Amino acid sequence: MNESKPILNYHFFVLVFLLFTSCKEAKIEGQPVDPKTKGGIFTFHVGENKIQAEVAILPKERQMGLMFREKMDPGTGMLFIFERPSAQKFWMKNTRLPLDIGYFSPNGTLKEIHGAKPFDLGGVPSKSNNIQFVLELNLDDFRTQKIKIGDRLNLTEIKNAIIARGLDPADYQLNLLF
Repeated sequence: MNESKPILNYHFFVLVFLLFTSCKEAKIEGQPVDPKTKGGIFTFHVGENKIQAEVAILPKERQMGLMFREKMDPGTGMLFIFERPSAQKFWMKNTRLPLDIGYFSPNGTLKEIHGAKPFDLGGVPSKSNNIQFVLELNLDDFRTQKIKIGDRLNLTEIKNAIIARGLDPADYQLNLLF
């Protein structure tokens, strides 16, 4: 019986080591490992422009957002998808990057762009009560990517991203459009 204790302790140590190094790595890198659990990265068109965006659909993903990220490449960001349109307010808790926050209507039209400062807990509210999609890019990236007010997100690409995540587009009112 005494021989099994060291083996059990060894396996416990290895398991704990793997868990902590895996969590730490995901937190530092901030890149999703599995599209069904971490958001995934998808290509979206906004008007004539193409961006790469991680998708935040589930409440925990939306809450975490771009917290703890050290950097983002130009033309990349995070697309937040909500079940129903409403007023939105985004804050910058634990967000180190200065961001542009673009608010989109249910038909995918860009209505507003607001700059947000790192760690600002005051929040950046939308002026509209009819926002269903929010795109965060690096500060001034809407301008440098030539994305402007009135440009539209490709809703078919959003629908496909939702399906790829194993979710139902009808839960996000996207079945009404197709």
